[in-house]
Amino acid sequence: MKLLRWGSGRRPSAKPARVLPGLDWLNFFIADIQTGFGPFISVYLTNAGWTQAAIGAALSTGTISSMASQVPAGALVDAVRSKSRAAAAAIAAIGISALVIALWPNLFAINAAEALHSFASAVLGPAIAALTMALVDPAAFGERLGRNARYAAVGNAVAAGAMGVCAYYLGDRAVFLVAASLAIPALAALETLREADRMPLRPRLAAPPVKERPRERSWQFLADRRLITFAVCAALFHLANAAMLPIAAAAVTKRAGSEAGLVIAACVVGPQLINALLAPWAGWAAEVWGRRPILLLGFSALTLRGLFLACADDPYLIIAIQLFDGLGAAVFGVLFPLIVADVTRDTGHYTTALGFVGLAIGGGATLSTTLAGLVADHFGVGVAFLSLAAVGLIAMGLVWTLMPETRVTAAS
Repeated sequence: MKLLRWGSGRRPSAKPARVLPGLDWLNFFIADIQTGFGPFISVYLTNAGWTQAAIGAALSTGTISSMASQVPAGALVDAVRSKSRAAAAAIAAIGISALVIALWPNLFAINAAEALHSFASAVLGPAIAALTMALVDPAAFGERLGRNARYAAVGNAVAAGAMGVCAYYLGDRAVFLVAASLAIPALAALETLREADRMPLRPRLAAPPVKERPRERSWQFLADRRLITFAVCAALFHLANAAMLPIAAAAVTKRAGSEAGLVIAACVVGPQLINALLAPWAGWAAEVWGRRPILLLGFSALTLRGLFLACADDPYLIIAIQLFDGLGAAVFGVLFPLIVADVTRDTGHYTTALGFVGLAIGGGATLSTTLAGLVADHFGVGVAFLSLAAVGLIAMGLVWTLMPETRVTAAS
């Protein structure tokens, strides 16, 4: 086979994209756990008697901790030999965070749990990417990332519905007890992937031998123009993207009356289903056609979504427009770890670079909700959506003009 001829020195046990059910279930259960830390925590703390200011402060603790953790957590995953143990520790920490929130809803415990959850999540994402890279045939890495994203999207959708039912029938506290208990099947799925720790972390293969790198780790990869360009594009993508759904939800609440909850739920679930359907295709297409065309497709979906939302008055039309979010999420969710893998192969800094780009993403998303909210308050919702679409267009222009193709081929 062609792959075997290319990779005569390749680990013999690397697998194609579709033969790792343990990795499928790991992504599914992790998404289940993380869903509990979404909007449910605001509802839980409100019913526990917290003021909106106190809730905002606790959520800010999580946001700040998440941004501060990105690069250190990525460096930690790079440094540890056993990626599966790093992932296991992160899953256990997230489960403990959920348990603390459920049992001790006081100021100190909630803030500590938010900080712990943020750091553990910053470790878990890169650890799963590293495990995937070690386990899967290099030519199937993109498709496997898409499959990871599919199971995560399905997990999000299933957990949102199940936890909503739990909250309705058993109370808000039950959401976090269920989230904590889901750490057990997640750890069981992870246990089936222990073989990854015996494999070298090699994202891609090129036909010509790659010049051996020095054993000492260097941070020179941070000066790579491809990585910096992609980080800027990623920050702009999330600067344009993060505020769209909150602003749309606020507009729907005013226009849809008693049906607002159903419309907003559809705006969340619909894109998750599109993401689940398209993510594996995005990974496959990026391997076949290259990264730039698929990245441009995702960025163009973001821009179109902003333009259409600016013109939409019908709440049910907003549901259809939000489906573009599923395409953008599928493309970016797969190509983010894939492009970083292309750029940092053989450097020993793959997950550190993921943290670097993750920090840029967090900065863009944080600014998005603040700036777009100010624009909406002073100039109206339509202008806010047009502003976000303009940022998306700028990001698309940067991808078109500055972002090089990073796919490694047999001739590269």
